Amino acid sequence: MDYNIILVFALILFATKFCGILTRRLNLPQVVGALVAGIILGPSVLGFAQPNETLTIIAELGVIVLLFSAGMEMDFREFKNLLRPSLLIAVLGITLAVGGGFLAASAVGLPAFESFFIGVVIASTSTSITVEALQEMGKLKTKSGSALLSTAVIDDILGIILLSVVLGIGGGGSEFDLIAAGVILLKIITFFAFAFICGFIMNKLLSVIRNRSGESRRLSIFALAFCFLMAFLAEDFGLADIAGAFIAGVAFCNTRYVEYLEKSTHVLSYMFLSPVFFASIGINMVLDGFNPGMLLFAGLLLAAAVLSKLVGCGLSAKLCRFKNSECFQIGAGMVTRGEVSIIVASKGIAAGIMDPGLFSGIIIVVLITVLIAPALLKLVFTERFIRIADKENK
Repeated sequence: MDYNIILVFALILFATKFCGILTRRLNLPQVVGALVAGIILGPSVLGFAQPNETLTIIAELGVIVLLFSAGMEMDFREFKNLLRPSLLIAVLGITLAVGGGFLAASAVGLPAFESFFIGVVIASTSTSITVEALQEMGKLKTKSGSALLSTAVIDDILGIILLSVVLGIGGGGSEFDLIAAGVILLKIITFFAFAFICGFIMNKLLSVIRNRSGESRRLSIFALAFCFLMAFLAEDFGLADIAGAFIAGVAFCNTRYVEYLEKSTHVLSYMFLSPVFFASIGINMVLDGFNPGMLLFAGLLLAAAVLSKLVGCGLSAKLCRFKNSECFQIGAGMVTRGEVSIIVASKGIAAGIMDPGLFSGIIIVVLITVLIAPALLKLVFTERFIRIADKENK
């Protein structure tokens, strides 16, 4: 065993927390600090940490647990009330984002399938960053806040499904194949049905354990084991492992013991797995790829990422009879990209679909949207903006 990896983990935890505190004081999500910490520690700056197999494995576990937690945070009661408008908003937003990403990538000469995958990368909104911003402003329980959360959840689900389809079709960099797409969709439907049955059985099992032993640690152990099992089975069905982890989390949402599971999982994720995952992204980031072509690619992709959500989600919200101000709020809240886009890009590179050299451009888009989205949300939730936007409705 190379004991230097222990030192690397220590440096990662110190650096991610320190940078996270700094970004928090700047009213930015701590994920930005973790990414920056990874870049500083990595070969691009100080060179204290290098990409290696151990770091990759721990980072992959971090992704799985992160999506497991996201699944548990769903609220089906709120979700059902806003299902139809949220579904329309999410679908139109994703459609425009995929199309915009495709055009941006094609404009710099990338192949059609890779360009389509770039669109998939920027399709999903960061639920965690949006929720955090709304909570800080006390706007999470407003009509537009609830719609934003429901839309972001659907957005994540559709993004994960789309990722699974693309990975299944183009794992070797191939072109589109209608039969292959149909097979993958059939596998997805089969997996979701199978996962529903497994989730129902697991819920019954954990309910029995809870009734006999209370909220003991074995609940968390069984739940986490189920998460890893579903992640493995998802890969076995030809889907992404994060799809299985997310569905495993959804199986426990709105249960009597979900808060206990969330707290236990949060400790594991917050203390070790998530910092390692986000830092590993920065460690693997190649900064020497910046050139006029890369900056052009990042600029075009950023424009596509922002406008697709502002316009697509805002207009579809208007079709669902939201007020003007609420349309702006929903559009602004859907702008941010985060861990999902990073995860999708990482999966594409691992599958040979996306050129690793493009990853720096993706990181630029993620960082800038993370920076501007909270500012946009603060603007569109001000009383003055609401009065101006809704003036024509009075």
